Amino acid sequence: MSPVPTPCDFLSISCSNVGVGPGGTTSMLARVAIVDYWGKTVFDHYVAPTMEVTDYRTATTGITESHLKSSEALNFGVVQPYVADLIEGKILVGHSIWNDLSVLGIPHPAVSTRDVALYQPFRNVLRSSNQPVGLQTLLWQLMCRRCQEGQHHPLENARASLDLYRSYAEEWEEAISGGNWPSALPPSTFSRCYI
Repeated sequence: MSPVPTPCDFLSISCSNVGVGPGGTTSMLARVAIVDYWGKTVFDHYVAPTMEVTDYRTATTGITESHLKSSEALNFGVVQPYVADLIEGKILVGHSIWNDLSVLGIPHPAVSTRDVALYQPFRNVLRSSNQPVGLQTLLWQLMCRRCQEGQHHPLENARASLDLYRSYAEEWEEAISGGNWPSALPPSTFSRCYI
């Protein structure tokens, strides 16, 4: 039986991406937000592009060229190792964490993730056992709370994922300590994101 995690063991993450390449269909990191167990901001920064941005996805992300060309936007080469150090040894909470890890280029132990998009009891309640459920839907159906009204906001999403996790943390951690992993697997194309 593994030890029960403490609040200090947790961080919640959410990233916003812009599009690169033809049609802007390839995602590139544009903003990273990380909060602690109580929702306090630990890290929240825009990330300067490493390639030409072909779609800022402004309608969804609210991100414009000025955000990423600002003197406050950090270089990816600074953000990636900083975030890797920050999350090392932590239990990472989020929604579709594989997308965040992928754009960051950081692997994380699968057993140290609590992905609300993959938590099987949530999927069962919403009768979506084979599909990840959107964060807006999860929050509304399970907590009668709205989020992402308008644009995607990574701080709000990190806190919302954490609120969902904390609401079911006891059951989630009991299942894990009992040897019953309560979550579905992430898409196999993202297996490189987990160690």
